[in-house]
This record gives sequence, C-alpha cells and structure tokens, in this order.
Amino acid sequence: MDEKQENKLEQIIKYDEEYYMPVFGQRIPLVADHGKGVYLYGTDGKKYMDMIGGIAVNILGHGNSRLVRAISSQAKKVIHCCNYYYNEPQTMLAKKLVDMSFADKVFFANSGAEANEGAIKLARGYWSKKGTPKPKIITAKMSFHGRTLATIAATGQEKFRVPFAPVMPGFEYVPFNDIEAIKNTADAQTGAIMLELIQGESGVHPADFDYIQEVRKFCTQNKILLIIDEVQTGVGHTGTFFAYEQFGIQPDILTLAKGLAGGVPIGAVLANKMAATGFGVGDHGSTFGGNPLACAAGLAVIEEIESKNLLGNVMNVGGYIQKKLSNIAKKTKKIAEVRGKGLLIGIELDSGSAADVKMKLFEKGFLVSSIGSNVIRIAPPLNLSKLQAIKFTSALQDVLEGKE
Repeated sequence: MDEKQENKLEQIIKYDEEYYMPVFGQRIPLVADHGKGVYLYGTDGKKYMDMIGGIAVNILGHGNSRLVRAISSQAKKVIHCCNYYYNEPQTMLAKKLVDMSFADKVFFANSGAEANEGAIKLARGYWSKKGTPKPKIITAKMSFHGRTLATIAATGQEKFRVPFAPVMPGFEYVPFNDIEAIKNTADAQTGAIMLELIQGESGVHPADFDYIQEVRKFCTQNKILLIIDEVQTGVGHTGTFFAYEQFGIQPDILTLAKGLAGGVPIGAVLANKMAATGFGVGDHGSTFGGNPLACAAGLAVIEEIESKNLLGNVMNVGGYIQKKLSNIAKKTKKIAEVRGKGLLIGIELDSGSAADVKMKLFEKGFLVSSIGSNVIRIAPPLNLSKLQAIKFTSALQDVLEGKE
C-alpha cells in the first residue's frame, strides 16, 4: 500500500469513528473500491476472496453482467414509483416467486427484518380477521429474526432484547430441535410458530429433518400457522432455491431478503391463500417496498441462477468444501464440527479464537465472518468455483496450522 492509499484508509477510518454510530464495533481495515466475481478489491490495491458474500447477500458475486445490466436498464427508465400505480417488475417478480414456491401471494419489503415484521403482522391479522385473535407466537431459542422492536421480540436471544425493553409481548421461546417443547408450550392463544431451518446468526445450526416434519404436522393438526424465516437460507444458499424444499414441507408464510436482489435492498413475505387473508386493503404497505429497481434486480438474480445452474454448483462446490473441512479437522485437530448445507457453512473451532482466525484469513486475502468466540461462518457467492474453494480451504488449513 503506497502512502496515498494508506492516508485515504486512515482518513475513512477516522471519519467513520467520528460520524457513524458505533454499532458495528471494530471494523476490518478494508475500504471496498470495486468487485469482480467472488473478489472484492480494496482501496489498498489488494484483492480479497469474498467468502461471506456481504453476509449471504452478494450471491452472484460482484459486477455480475446480467445483474448490472438489469439495474442500469431499470435505472434509466424509472427507479421508483409509488404503489398507487401498477409496477411491472414488482408484478413479474411476485408471479415468479409464486410459480417457484408453495405461495399464492407475495408482499415486498426492504429488508429481512421488515419481511419478518410483515410475517408476524400477517399471522396476527389472520386470526384477528377470523374473530378469534391468537397473538402468541412460538420461536426458538438462539434464533435471530431481525433488529426492529418486533423482530428482537421474536428473536430467541436475550442480549438483543434487554437494552430495548419493553419489547412487543406475545412471544415464547423453546429449545431448537425439540418438538416436545413446542407441544408443551402451545395453547389456545398460539397463532403461529416461527422458525429458521438453519440458525445462521447463532453459529449455523441446522434443524433436524424429523423435527421440521413434526412441527409441520403439529401446526396442521392444531390449526397453527407455520412461518419459516428464510432470510439467510433462501435464494439458493443451501442448494435448493428455498431450504424448505429439502425438509419435505410447505410453510404457510415464508420470508426472504438478503440475496434476493443480489445486493439491492429487498425483502419478501410469501404466503399461501389462507394465510394471505390476514392482510386487507390498508392493513400493510411500504413506500419503497417492491420498487421497480429492486424487483428488476430480483428477476435478474433468479434468471442467472436458473440459466447458469447455480443450484447445482452450490451442491457440488459446497459438498467439496464440507468434505475438505472434515479432512482438515482430522489433520489439524483444530475444528470441532462443520455444520450447514450447500454454501452456508459454520466451522466450529476446537480451540483458538474465531476472531483471530478471521483476521489471519483477511491478511491472506479471504473475507469470512466470526460468530461468538469459536465459529467461522462462510456464505460465498453461488458461483464460487471449485478452484476458488481449494484456495480458501488451503488458506484456512495454513492458518489453523500456524503457517505464515
């Protein structure tokens, strides 16, 4: 890094500390300048393999030509129009998601937290409109559903709720993968159960297949709505477009965000015909939700996934990474467990600091995230190649073995 680049980095860090609210803690000293494929290039002139993909957002990597063309073309026509009018990209993306899924209706928001707010509101609206309000929603301990006041209330981690009390009432938390806990907690006031199929923010913990089967059966038998939060698992990260496809069930309500528009902010609430009756005219809305730019980007993302068979690539490359990580665990004795599906993977360290491993990988040109004290999470673009996967796993092995 030359002196000019170093001064610029120092200036950005100084301004950030002075002007931006300190909610992200100590950031990694990287100022992104541009990206291409799975690589981000910093103002320091270095390139970094983006193995976290903007936290499961940049699923086509950076600078994808189809996505860039769609955004540029739509921006030249109209970036935003209000929901007083019809909006072709919004309509066509809604139709596409319905055609691909269990759903009959879609609503677009701007983020995962907004999508989950919408799902919670829709479930309560459904029972209210039936004349039998059932406000109670069961969620799982160690879940994460967002950072708004409603979604921190839904989140089964006390640390997110305590500083902002009082939060929205009506949520009860049960251990993940424990069907008996759900059965013992549900009552006549329970209107919905809300679950992730992989708890990404607590260390990438997948749900058991049989557990999800039993939850769906219990919800059907007891007329309880099943909400599946696929903000992180959706749009191909697990090897199918929706993770629920691998569990042999259909939810009543599902949420998407993160990778749906490849980096343009968007969220979506999908619902079957029954659950969708929870919203009527004026019950919900969004100024920016479903804007033409975001929806055009969403259509381009889906077209790219389908035309390039990226789901097949996720299965192949993800399977290779998990196999390689298992071999590294045996060789180094530094990995306790490898968890996840497809390219959403958690690497639990047997010893050492995940934050230290993250920084050492950064120094070698690889971007990952750390969760808690001992988990490394990766969620790279769906078009990650096997050769790139080899480079990453080799670098990780070197870090774990203490090689410079």
